[in-house]
Amino acid sequence: MHGRHDTAAGGGLTHAALAAASTPTDGTGQVDSTAAQPTAGDATTGGSPSGAPPAGVVPVPLPGGPGTTAPGAASTGTQETLAATAEQQTGVVMVVSTLGYEGAASAGTGMVLTSDGLVLTNHHVVEGATAVEVTVGTTGRTYTASVVGYDADADVALLQLAHATGLDTVTLDDDDGVVAGDEVTAVGNADGAGELVAAPGTVLATGQSMTASDGTSAQRLDGLVEFEADVVPGDSGGALLDAEGEVVGMTTAASTGGTYVVAYAVDIVDALAVVQHIEAGDDTGGVVIGSPAFLGVQVAVGGQVGSETGAVLGGVVAGTPAAQAGLAAGDTVTSVRGVPVASPDELGAAVASYRPGDEVEVLWVDGTTGATRSAMVTLAQGPVG
Repeated sequence: MHGRHDTAAGGGLTHAALAAASTPTDGTGQVDSTAAQPTAGDATTGGSPSGAPPAGVVPVPLPGGPGTTAPGAASTGTQETLAATAEQQTGVVMVVSTLGYEGAASAGTGMVLTSDGLVLTNHHVVEGATAVEVTVGTTGRTYTASVVGYDADADVALLQLAHATGLDTVTLDDDDGVVAGDEVTAVGNADGAGELVAAPGTVLATGQSMTASDGTSAQRLDGLVEFEADVVPGDSGGALLDAEGEVVGMTTAASTGGTYVVAYAVDIVDALAVVQHIEAGDDTGGVVIGSPAFLGVQVAVGGQVGSETGAVLGGVVAGTPAAQAGLAAGDTVTSVRGVPVASPDELGAAVASYRPGDEVEVLWVDGTTGATRSAMVTLAQGPVG
Protein backbone atom coordinates (compact mmCIF):
# COMPACT_ATOMS: atom_id res chain seq x y z
CA MET A 1 0.00 0.00 0.00
CA HIS A 2 2.82 2.36 -0.82
CA GLY A 3 2.00 5.93 -1.73
CA ARG A 4 -1.29 5.98 0.14
CA HIS A 5 -2.76 9.28 1.24
CA ASP A 6 -5.54 9.47 3.76
CA THR A 7 -8.72 11.50 3.74
CA ALA A 8 -10.62 11.86 6.97
CA ALA A 9 -14.33 11.19 6.61
CA GLY A 10 -16.39 14.32 6.91
CA GLY A 11 -13.39 16.60 7.35
CA GLY A 12 -11.67 16.56 3.97
CA LEU A 13 -8.38 16.03 5.78
CA THR A 14 -5.37 14.42 4.18
CA HIS A 15 -2.65 12.64 6.12
CA ALA A 16 0.59 11.09 4.95
CA ALA A 17 2.95 8.48 6.31
CA LEU A 18 6.30 9.79 7.33
CA ALA A 19 8.75 7.49 5.59
CA ALA A 20 10.81 9.37 3.05
CA ALA A 21 11.29 7.82 -0.41
CA SER A 22 14.12 8.01 -2.87
CA THR A 23 13.95 7.80 -6.65
CA PRO A 24 13.56 4.23 -7.90
CA THR A 25 16.75 2.70 -9.22
CA ASP A 26 15.21 0.97 -12.23
CA GLY A 27 15.68 3.95 -14.53
CA THR A 28 12.00 4.76 -14.81
CA GLY A 29 12.44 8.17 -13.27
CA GLN A 30 9.21 7.73 -11.30
CA VAL A 31 9.16 8.69 -7.63
CA ASP A 32 6.96 7.13 -4.96
CA SER A 33 6.03 10.19 -2.91
CA THR A 34 5.71 8.44 0.44
CA ALA A 35 7.12 4.94 0.08
CA ALA A 36 4.82 3.66 2.81
CA GLN A 37 1.22 3.58 3.80
CA PRO A 38 0.04 6.34 6.09
CA THR A 39 -1.79 5.47 9.23
CA ALA A 40 -4.12 8.35 9.91
CA GLY A 41 -7.47 9.50 8.68
CA ASP A 42 -10.83 9.71 10.44
CA ALA A 43 -10.67 11.00 14.01
CA THR A 44 -13.30 9.91 16.47
CA THR A 45 -13.41 13.26 18.22
CA GLY A 46 -16.26 14.44 16.01
CA GLY A 47 -15.91 16.55 12.88
CA SER A 48 -12.32 17.56 12.29
CA PRO A 49 -9.62 16.26 14.64
CA SER A 50 -8.42 18.64 17.34
CA GLY A 51 -6.12 21.22 15.81
CA ALA A 52 -6.55 19.73 12.32
CA PRO A 53 -6.06 21.84 9.21
CA PRO A 54 -9.14 22.91 7.25
CA ALA A 55 -10.80 20.83 4.56
CA GLY A 56 -9.58 20.90 0.97
CA VAL A 57 -5.91 20.20 1.65
CA VAL A 58 -3.65 18.42 -0.80
CA PRO A 59 -1.71 15.16 -0.23
CA VAL A 60 1.82 16.47 0.17
CA PRO A 61 3.96 16.77 3.31
CA LEU A 62 3.87 20.15 5.04
CA PRO A 63 6.93 22.30 5.64
CA GLY A 64 5.25 23.92 8.64
CA GLY A 65 4.14 27.50 8.88
CA PRO A 66 2.08 30.00 10.84
CA GLY A 67 -0.36 28.50 13.26
CA THR A 68 -4.13 28.81 13.01
CA THR A 69 -6.92 28.12 15.41
CA ALA A 70 -9.22 25.16 14.79
CA PRO A 71 -12.22 23.83 16.72
CA GLY A 72 -11.17 21.93 19.82
CA ALA A 73 -7.59 23.17 20.08
CA ALA A 74 -5.44 26.22 19.62
CA SER A 75 -2.25 26.31 17.58
CA THR A 76 0.94 27.07 19.46
CA GLY A 77 1.97 29.47 16.69
CA THR A 78 4.89 29.16 14.31
CA GLN A 79 6.16 25.59 14.00
CA GLU A 80 9.88 24.99 13.87
CA THR A 81 12.53 22.31 13.79
CA LEU A 82 15.97 22.30 15.37
CA ALA A 83 19.02 20.08 15.25
CA ALA A 84 18.44 17.39 17.87
CA THR A 85 20.59 17.72 20.95
CA ALA A 86 22.90 14.91 22.03
CA GLU A 87 20.43 14.01 24.77
CA GLN A 88 17.50 13.92 22.34
CA GLN A 89 19.49 11.77 19.90
CA THR A 90 20.32 9.12 22.50
CA GLY A 91 18.93 5.79 21.34
CA VAL A 92 17.42 7.21 18.15
CA VAL A 93 18.57 5.70 14.85
CA MET A 94 18.09 6.31 11.14
CA VAL A 95 16.62 3.47 9.08
CA VAL A 96 17.15 2.98 5.34
CA SER A 97 15.19 0.22 3.60
CA THR A 98 16.16 -1.13 0.18
CA LEU A 99 13.07 -2.17 -1.78
CA GLY A 100 14.96 -4.47 -4.10
CA TYR A 101 12.04 -5.81 -6.12
CA GLU A 102 10.66 -2.30 -6.60
CA GLY A 103 13.95 -0.67 -7.54
CA ALA A 104 13.57 1.93 -4.79
CA ALA A 105 14.53 2.82 -1.24
CA SER A 106 12.86 4.52 1.72
CA ALA A 107 14.10 6.17 4.90
CA GLY A 108 12.67 6.46 8.36
CA THR A 109 13.63 6.40 12.02
CA GLY A 110 13.81 3.89 14.87
CA MET A 111 14.47 3.61 18.61
CA VAL A 112 17.03 1.34 20.29
CA LEU A 113 15.36 -0.71 23.01
CA THR A 114 18.27 -2.90 24.13
CA SER A 115 22.04 -2.48 24.20
CA ASP A 116 22.44 -5.51 21.92
CA GLY A 117 20.46 -3.90 19.12
CA LEU A 118 16.72 -4.46 19.27
CA VAL A 119 15.16 -1.51 17.44
CA LEU A 120 11.53 -0.39 17.36
CA THR A 121 10.14 1.28 14.23
CA ASN A 122 6.97 1.54 12.16
CA HIS A 123 6.03 -1.39 9.96
CA HIS A 124 5.56 0.96 7.02
CA VAL A 125 9.20 2.08 7.30
CA VAL A 126 10.38 -1.44 6.38
CA GLU A 127 7.41 -2.68 4.35
CA GLY A 128 8.62 -4.21 1.09
CA ALA A 129 12.24 -4.12 2.23
CA THR A 130 14.71 -6.69 0.97
CA ALA A 131 17.53 -5.17 3.01
CA VAL A 132 17.64 -2.77 5.96
CA GLU A 133 20.49 -0.65 7.31
CA VAL A 134 20.39 1.30 10.56
CA THR A 135 22.71 4.17 11.50
CA VAL A 136 23.10 5.27 15.12
CA GLY A 137 22.63 9.02 15.35
CA THR A 138 25.18 9.68 18.10
CA THR A 139 28.03 7.59 16.68
CA GLY A 140 27.39 7.43 12.94
CA ARG A 141 27.99 3.68 12.94
CA THR A 142 25.86 1.69 10.49
CA TYR A 143 24.54 -1.82 11.10
CA THR A 144 22.81 -4.38 8.93
CA ALA A 145 19.40 -5.13 10.39
CA SER A 146 17.05 -8.09 10.16
CA VAL A 147 13.32 -7.98 10.78
CA VAL A 148 12.48 -9.97 13.91
CA GLY A 149 8.77 -9.52 13.36
CA TYR A 150 6.00 -7.01 12.78
CA ASP A 151 2.32 -6.25 13.10
CA ALA A 152 1.10 -4.37 10.04
CA ASP A 153 -2.26 -3.58 11.65
CA ALA A 154 -0.53 -1.88 14.58
CA ASP A 155 2.15 -0.37 12.31
CA VAL A 156 4.90 -1.74 14.55
CA ALA A 157 8.08 -3.59 13.58
CA LEU A 158 11.00 -4.92 15.58
CA LEU A 159 14.51 -5.06 14.09
CA GLN A 160 17.72 -6.73 15.26
CA LEU A 161 21.03 -5.07 14.49
CA ALA A 162 23.79 -7.51 13.55
CA HIS A 163 26.76 -7.74 15.93
CA ALA A 164 25.57 -4.80 18.04
CA THR A 165 26.82 -4.39 21.62
CA GLY A 166 26.92 -1.59 24.14
CA LEU A 167 24.37 0.62 22.40
CA ASP A 168 22.73 3.51 24.18
CA THR A 169 18.97 3.03 24.46
CA VAL A 170 16.06 5.44 24.54
CA THR A 171 14.55 6.22 27.93
CA LEU A 172 10.97 4.97 28.09
CA ASP A 173 8.25 6.84 29.92
CA ASP A 174 7.90 5.59 33.49
CA ASP A 175 4.86 7.56 34.60
CA ASP A 176 1.47 8.03 33.01
CA GLY A 177 2.23 9.30 29.53
CA VAL A 178 0.97 12.67 28.35
CA VAL A 179 -2.26 14.67 28.33
CA ALA A 180 -3.55 17.50 26.17
CA GLY A 181 -1.46 20.61 26.60
CA ASP A 182 1.78 18.81 27.47
CA GLU A 183 4.92 19.84 25.61
CA VAL A 184 6.50 17.14 23.45
CA THR A 185 9.32 16.84 20.91
CA ALA A 186 9.42 14.56 17.88
CA VAL A 187 12.93 13.39 16.98
CA GLY A 188 13.48 11.84 13.59
CA ASN A 189 15.39 11.45 10.33
CA ALA A 190 13.56 14.38 8.75
CA ASP A 191 13.19 14.02 4.96
CA GLY A 192 15.55 11.04 5.12
CA ALA A 193 18.48 13.45 5.10
CA GLY A 194 20.61 11.37 7.46
CA GLU A 195 20.53 13.84 10.34
CA LEU A 196 18.33 13.76 13.42
CA VAL A 197 16.05 16.76 13.79
CA ALA A 198 13.88 17.81 16.73
CA ALA A 199 10.38 19.21 16.17
CA PRO A 200 8.94 20.72 19.38
CA GLY A 201 5.17 20.75 19.78
CA THR A 202 2.14 20.30 21.99
CA VAL A 203 -0.18 17.38 22.67
CA LEU A 204 -3.67 18.08 21.33
CA ALA A 205 -5.42 14.87 22.41
CA THR A 206 -4.81 11.24 23.35
CA GLY A 207 -6.66 8.03 22.63
CA GLN A 208 -7.42 9.04 19.05
CA SER A 209 -8.60 6.58 16.37
CA MET A 210 -7.74 7.09 12.72
CA THR A 211 -8.75 5.20 9.58
CA ALA A 212 -6.60 5.38 6.46
CA SER A 213 -7.64 4.32 2.97
CA ASP A 214 -5.87 4.12 -0.36
CA GLY A 215 -9.10 3.52 -2.27
CA THR A 216 -8.77 -0.25 -2.24
CA SER A 217 -8.06 -1.03 1.41
CA ALA A 218 -8.27 0.68 4.77
CA GLN A 219 -6.29 0.57 7.98
CA ARG A 220 -7.36 1.76 11.41
CA LEU A 221 -5.13 2.65 14.35
CA ASP A 222 -6.46 3.28 17.84
CA GLY A 223 -5.05 4.89 20.97
CA LEU A 224 -2.96 7.45 19.10
CA VAL A 225 -1.38 10.55 20.57
CA GLU A 226 -2.38 13.59 18.49
CA PHE A 227 0.09 16.45 18.62
CA GLU A 228 1.04 19.60 16.78
CA ALA A 229 4.65 19.69 15.53
CA ASP A 230 6.49 20.16 12.26
CA VAL A 231 7.06 16.48 11.49
CA VAL A 232 7.85 15.47 7.91
CA PRO A 233 8.53 12.33 5.84
CA GLY A 234 11.40 10.38 7.34
CA ASP A 235 10.20 10.96 10.92
CA SER A 236 8.18 7.72 10.98
CA GLY A 237 9.33 5.38 13.73
CA GLY A 238 10.98 8.22 15.62
CA ALA A 239 10.73 9.12 19.28
CA LEU A 240 8.03 11.37 20.65
CA LEU A 241 9.59 12.70 23.84
CA ASP A 242 7.87 14.31 26.79
CA ALA A 243 9.27 17.25 28.77
CA GLU A 244 11.48 14.84 30.73
CA GLY A 245 13.02 13.42 27.57
CA GLU A 246 11.22 10.09 27.95
CA VAL A 247 9.60 8.29 25.02
CA VAL A 248 5.80 8.49 25.14
CA GLY A 249 5.07 7.56 21.53
CA MET A 250 6.35 6.59 18.10
CA THR A 251 5.72 9.18 15.38
CA THR A 252 3.65 7.58 12.65
CA ALA A 253 1.64 9.97 10.46
CA ALA A 254 0.77 13.63 9.92
CA SER A 255 -1.70 15.90 8.17
CA THR A 256 -0.58 17.45 4.91
CA GLY A 257 -1.46 20.53 2.93
CA GLY A 258 -2.85 22.79 5.65
CA THR A 259 -1.35 25.78 7.42
CA TYR A 260 0.29 23.77 10.17
CA VAL A 261 1.02 20.11 10.89
CA VAL A 262 -1.03 17.86 13.12
CA ALA A 263 0.80 14.58 13.73
CA TYR A 264 -0.02 11.21 15.28
CA ALA A 265 2.06 8.77 17.30
CA VAL A 266 1.49 5.21 18.40
CA ASP A 267 1.40 5.21 22.20
CA ILE A 268 4.64 3.63 23.42
CA VAL A 269 2.70 1.32 25.75
CA ASP A 270 0.82 -0.12 22.76
CA ALA A 271 3.98 -0.42 20.67
CA LEU A 272 5.82 -2.28 23.44
CA ALA A 273 2.90 -4.69 23.86
CA VAL A 274 3.42 -5.73 20.22
CA VAL A 275 7.17 -6.01 20.84
CA GLN A 276 6.51 -8.44 23.68
CA HIS A 277 4.45 -10.67 21.37
CA ILE A 278 7.19 -10.60 18.73
CA GLU A 279 9.95 -11.42 21.23
CA ALA A 280 7.86 -14.34 22.53
CA GLY A 281 7.46 -15.69 18.99
CA ASP A 282 3.69 -15.30 19.29
CA ASP A 283 2.38 -15.01 15.74
CA THR A 284 -1.26 -14.57 16.70
CA GLY A 285 -3.37 -11.44 16.40
CA GLY A 286 -1.68 -10.07 13.30
CA VAL A 287 1.93 -10.57 14.41
CA VAL A 288 4.30 -12.02 11.80
CA ILE A 289 7.60 -13.51 12.93
CA GLY A 290 10.67 -13.17 10.73
CA SER A 291 10.88 -12.78 6.98
CA PRO A 292 8.68 -14.74 4.59
CA ALA A 293 9.80 -17.38 2.14
CA PHE A 294 9.84 -16.14 -1.45
CA LEU A 295 9.38 -18.05 -4.72
CA GLY A 296 9.36 -14.99 -6.96
CA VAL A 297 6.21 -15.37 -9.04
CA GLN A 298 3.39 -12.98 -9.83
CA VAL A 299 0.08 -14.77 -10.04
CA ALA A 300 -2.63 -13.95 -12.55
CA VAL A 301 -6.03 -15.63 -12.18
CA GLY A 302 -6.88 -19.27 -11.58
CA GLY A 303 -7.35 -21.16 -14.79
CA GLN A 304 -6.64 -24.31 -16.74
CA VAL A 305 -3.96 -25.57 -19.08
CA GLY A 306 -5.30 -28.70 -20.70
CA SER A 307 -6.89 -30.67 -17.88
CA GLU A 308 -4.75 -29.13 -15.17
CA THR A 309 -6.10 -26.56 -12.71
CA GLY A 310 -3.68 -24.45 -10.70
CA ALA A 311 -2.20 -20.99 -10.22
CA VAL A 312 -1.57 -19.25 -13.52
CA LEU A 313 1.51 -17.06 -13.46
CA GLY A 314 1.29 -13.49 -14.70
CA GLY A 315 5.03 -13.02 -14.43
CA VAL A 316 8.27 -14.11 -12.79
CA VAL A 317 10.66 -11.80 -10.93
CA ALA A 318 14.18 -11.86 -12.39
CA GLY A 319 16.88 -13.40 -10.23
CA THR A 320 14.48 -15.29 -7.97
CA PRO A 321 14.17 -19.06 -7.35
CA ALA A 322 11.26 -19.22 -9.80
CA ALA A 323 13.28 -17.62 -12.57
CA GLN A 324 16.23 -19.89 -11.89
CA ALA A 325 13.93 -22.93 -12.09
CA GLY A 326 12.66 -21.90 -15.52
CA LEU A 327 9.14 -20.80 -14.61
CA ALA A 328 7.65 -18.15 -16.89
CA ALA A 329 4.53 -16.07 -17.38
CA GLY A 330 1.68 -18.26 -18.63
CA ASP A 331 2.84 -21.36 -16.77
CA THR A 332 0.43 -22.96 -14.29
CA VAL A 333 1.79 -24.16 -10.95
CA THR A 334 -0.06 -27.32 -9.88
CA SER A 335 1.75 -28.45 -6.72
CA VAL A 336 4.40 -27.46 -4.18
CA ARG A 337 6.27 -30.27 -2.43
CA GLY A 338 3.57 -32.74 -3.44
CA VAL A 339 0.66 -30.62 -2.16
CA PRO A 340 -1.81 -29.77 -4.94
CA VAL A 341 -2.29 -26.09 -5.77
CA ALA A 342 -5.61 -25.13 -7.33
CA SER A 343 -5.55 -21.32 -7.10
CA PRO A 344 -3.29 -18.31 -6.54
CA ASP A 345 -4.36 -18.21 -2.88
CA GLU A 346 -3.37 -21.84 -2.41
CA LEU A 347 0.01 -21.19 -4.01
CA GLY A 348 0.59 -18.25 -1.67
CA ALA A 349 -0.41 -20.31 1.35
CA ALA A 350 1.85 -23.17 0.26
CA VAL A 351 4.91 -20.94 -0.05
CA ALA A 352 4.07 -19.13 3.19
CA SER A 353 4.14 -22.42 5.08
CA TYR A 354 7.91 -22.68 4.52
CA ARG A 355 10.92 -20.69 5.67
CA PRO A 356 13.63 -19.03 3.58
CA GLY A 357 16.23 -21.66 2.70
CA ASP A 358 13.75 -24.55 2.53
CA GLU A 359 14.04 -26.72 -0.58
CA VAL A 360 10.77 -27.66 -2.26
CA GLU A 361 9.73 -29.35 -5.48
CA VAL A 362 7.51 -27.23 -7.73
CA LEU A 363 5.37 -28.91 -10.39
CA TRP A 364 3.90 -26.87 -13.23
CA VAL A 365 2.39 -27.04 -16.71
CA ASP A 366 4.34 -25.18 -19.37
CA GLY A 367 2.17 -22.43 -20.79
CA THR A 368 3.71 -22.76 -24.25
CA THR A 369 4.03 -26.53 -24.78
CA GLY A 370 1.52 -27.93 -22.29
CA ALA A 371 4.20 -30.26 -20.97
CA THR A 372 4.41 -31.02 -17.26
CA ARG A 373 7.66 -29.86 -15.69
CA SER A 374 9.19 -29.89 -12.23
CA ALA A 375 12.19 -28.46 -10.45
CA MET A 376 13.70 -28.36 -6.97
CA VAL A 377 13.97 -24.77 -5.75
CA THR A 378 15.46 -23.22 -2.63
CA LEU A 379 13.10 -20.55 -1.37
CA ALA A 380 14.65 -17.12 -0.89
CA GLN A 381 14.05 -14.54 1.83
CA GLY A 382 11.19 -12.38 0.68
CA PRO A 383 10.50 -8.68 1.14
CA VAL A 384 8.83 -7.59 4.37
CA GLY A 385 5.07 -8.05 4.01
